[in-house]
Amino acid sequence: MITQKPDWLKVKLPTGDTYNNLRDHVKELKLHTVCQEARCPNIAECWGRGTATIMILGDTCTRGCRFCAVKTGNPKKMVDWDEPRRVAEACVELNWKYVVLTSVDRDDLHDGGAAIFAETVRQIHQRMPETKVECLTGDFRGNLDQVKIVLDSGMDVFAHNLETCRRLTPSVRDRRASFDQTLKVLKYAKETNLAHFVKTSLMLGLGETEDEIEQTMEEARAIGVDIFTMGQYLQPTKKHLPVIEFVPPEKFQRLKKLGLSKGFRQVVAGPLVRSSYHAEEAFPKVQDSA
Repeated sequence: MITQKPDWLKVKLPTGDTYNNLRDHVKELKLHTVCQEARCPNIAECWGRGTATIMILGDTCTRGCRFCAVKTGNPKKMVDWDEPRRVAEACVELNWKYVVLTSVDRDDLHDGGAAIFAETVRQIHQRMPETKVECLTGDFRGNLDQVKIVLDSGMDVFAHNLETCRRLTPSVRDRRASFDQTLKVLKYAKETNLAHFVKTSLMLGLGETEDEIEQTMEEARAIGVDIFTMGQYLQPTKKHLPVIEFVPPEKFQRLKKLGLSKGFRQVVAGPLVRSSYHAEEAFPKVQDSA
């Protein structure tokens, strides 16, 4: 176990007018962001550029993945049906041209929260037709009918994260998630042709080997995943999984080249990369290559 962060993982403190404006809007509209709930190290950079990842369906997850800082509990089937309107309003007020929507897992709901996802996308597009929307969803317990509800919304990028390699999945993710279930969801999303691009992400530093990373890339590419991202796992609290390795930037660059050689349209890799990191920049690059 390693505890001291290397220099390449040090980030600046949040500050600036753009950051403060976004923070105030999020608070005023009673929205949640994964930036705050998951303690993302990029909050200063992303909020300073005026971008954020909106987390819908509340702040309480029904699952307990061992890497995640988001609160775990029982939301008791509570749904805020006004939330899509408020998210869309934030997009207008902040003039977002690219929006990433994610959520906690809501296994307590009959549709896993798919309807709220879809309605949020529609509300955004009604007000801002040119805005691109990326949906980073859970696995909906492998229910493809629920996945299709999200895909039918008109979103542009469908994302669902593998998180780690096959061997480590049982010890890293909640028991209700599985490597093959995630592949099933991603494969279905690609086969429907309802998303422009399909995306997944890995955390590194949990004890995976380079061979396992390569194998994961190959399995993701075999089902048609277009965008593959990799970043460093950081232990949010002492109760979460420890960091086994701080992966240096040069290794991330080597893995990026490896990913591109597998045929992905876009590979984003680096110590501070998260699934939605600079997503608004990656989309046009991938679109141009299509």
